[in-house]
Amino acid sequence: MGSMATSHPATAATRTTAADDSGRWMLWVGAADGGELDLARAAVATQVPVVAVASPQAALEPHVAAARPSPLFIVLASDRPGRWTTGDALRLTRHWPLAPIVSVAASLADGSRRSGPHLPGIEEVAWHHLCGRCGWWLAGVEGRRPAGLGLPTTARREERLLEALSPLRRPASDSGGPPPTDVTIAAAREEDLEPLADLLATAGCRATGRYVGRPSFEAAAWTVIWEVGKLTPGDVEWVRLLTANRPGLAVVILESFPRGEAVEIALRAGAAAIVGRPVPLDVLAGTIRAVGRSGR
Repeated sequence: MGSMATSHPATAATRTTAADDSGRWMLWVGAADGGELDLARAAVATQVPVVAVASPQAALEPHVAAARPSPLFIVLASDRPGRWTTGDALRLTRHWPLAPIVSVAASLADGSRRSGPHLPGIEEVAWHHLCGRCGWWLAGVEGRRPAGLGLPTTARREERLLEALSPLRRPASDSGGPPPTDVTIAAAREEDLEPLADLLATAGCRATGRYVGRPSFEAAAWTVIWEVGKLTPGDVEWVRLLTANRPGLAVVILESFPRGEAVEIALRAGAAAIVGRPVPLDVLAGTIRAVGRSGR
């Protein structure tokens, strides 16, 4: 992929993806050379151009800061607890006061969430939820409706989220409302199928087939949501068989504890996305949007 146009050549510390016609871009701050954070950044880069820098100081260098409009949002990539300070966030906010900031955490930082976010006022997003959150937030930008990226969970009222989703929930005959997205669902336990179907219905989807255990090769829809509980080598092989027999099938896996190596293996086998469960509504809706737009 080509690099984003700048007035100065990018340094070795700055990596970019191709710009789109709208001029939108995302700023990624922090290392992501391999592992979970690299998977998260690559997934986001399929939706919006990414400019990646090693530090807030590098983000404010003229060839990055002065050559572009404000980023749509900023990600502080945390490969370990305490990676960034409030001062780091303030440097970025002073330069781009309208850009929301989120912190994305690798598995190594999981334990810090029990006592709340490390940076006051900045939401911490699990690395496997970032693509979905980004997808839903971008849908809000394009639809000119409110979305909660960058707001702490306590500040995002569920009523506002449901209101934001309402355009997706209108029937196809209602002007302005798209038809529901058909999905096939599967779950390791039968009792998980109905709640999953209800969640998808709220996100503007329609379950056209339901399976206990693994999804069938006869799945009617071209998007499959599969709640596996714990991903096993047998599940990965089933994904490989499914996607080999149904080219273009998008298999989204909901897994209890996604870890980078296992996720990478599943993606190589043909999975479209792996998302941690329990999955927030906006993450699920955004993930389905993202895999649909990528042509999966």
